Amino acid sequence: MLHRKIYQLCADGREVSIFLRDQQRWIEPARIVDIEGDLVTIRYETDEDEEVSSWEEMVRLESIGAISQKLASVPRGYTEILVSDDCHEAEQIYPNSGEGHDKSSS
Repeated sequence: MLHRKIYQLCADGREVSIFLRDQQRWIEPARIVDIEGDLVTIRYETDEDEEVSSWEEMVRLESIGAISQKLASVPRGYTEILVSDDCHEAEQIYPNSGEGHDKSSS
């Protein structure tokens, strides 16, 4: 299952976070750029002492313990989520209802 998901993430080219279980560390953000047999090639950058370095590592498939990807983010300092008035009613967020839907439908 993980093997198929890694192939899909490689084809999509999306940023992911990868946990290497043998090194007990996370690599984030990273891109899976190639898979050949049981070797997975990962590209990522590090920022240390005001110097940005680009890395490419080859890791064995069995050393990957977990992979996650960010679905969305909100900049810090936002205290309220804005909802468009043009949004379909079923998809709107009702901040005062507490249940996430129109009270009249209960």
